[in-house]
Amino acid sequence: MARHDDSPDAFPRTRRDVCPDVRPDVRPHTFADASSGGSPPATARLDGREAAADLAPLAFAGYAHFTAMQVRGGRVRGLDLHLDRLRHGSVELFGRALPDERVRALLRDALRDAPADLSLTATAYSPAGEFTVAGPGDEPGLLVRTAPPASGPRGPLALTVVEHERFLPAVKHVGEPAKTYFLRRAADLGADDVAFTDRRGRLSEASIWNLAFWDGSAVVWPRADMLPGVTMGVVRRRLDRLGVAQREREITPGDLPELAGAAVLNSWTPGVPVHRIGAVPLPEAADFVALLHRAYEAEPPVRP
Repeated sequence: MARHDDSPDAFPRTRRDVCPDVRPDVRPHTFADASSGGSPPATARLDGREAAADLAPLAFAGYAHFTAMQVRGGRVRGLDLHLDRLRHGSVELFGRALPDERVRALLRDALRDAPADLSLTATAYSPAGEFTVAGPGDEPGLLVRTAPPASGPRGPLALTVVEHERFLPAVKHVGEPAKTYFLRRAADLGADDVAFTDRRGRLSEASIWNLAFWDGSAVVWPRADMLPGVTMGVVRRRLDRLGVAQREREITPGDLPELAGAAVLNSWTPGVPVHRIGAVPLPEAADFVALLHRAYEAEPPVRP
């Protein structure tokens, strides 16, 4: 379900209204902004083979799921969480999953002759296609794509607020036009991105981001149905080891004025500052964002 709140208070009508310190001619960030220039071309390998004509069944496939990661020096942070995500998503969608070692072998194959630093996306799908049930012996396929490395926008970001609940929120599935649609609507209103609330008014996540907040003494994670991000999982377990207090609580837009900072995080980055959500300004929290980065960087990267 989705409902767009078009009230003036919820959506300032120009980029200067949303983000007064930004020139009106500066466009919001796009996915392309996150990639560094001068990098090798993107590649795609399907079940360990160069993919070309084999991609035809995937061209309009909406019944699939994926995980996305940043590879640095041939290594990945949170690899165990990526494997968990692929395994859980495949069992949920297809009734069975590829063995972890098979997935790791396909990741290694994609990285074998690739640059040391890159973005990687692994998409699991059913070779039987959509609108059908695979046979009991049919395993999911795995498409592994690489692209130039990305680090995300620097921020601070201004987010609009939209009521939207994702189908199967715990699965990182494809075929979600609502996320891009609401991102485009946010850009039209002069904002950078969009945050979602559920039907109870609780903030859950942003378009392709998890949300994190700071209350002055602890990191606060919203309590609602959402996709548990791999970067979020890495940050949370490393904050535990650093002895940093963390809490989960229901957060509505009405609760935002009492908070001391906000950030978004995803596979690109462990923290981008957010200085406005809806009509509510949020204080700068450079130390909070630096803490998220420090926690993430404490995770040892590993080879697939």
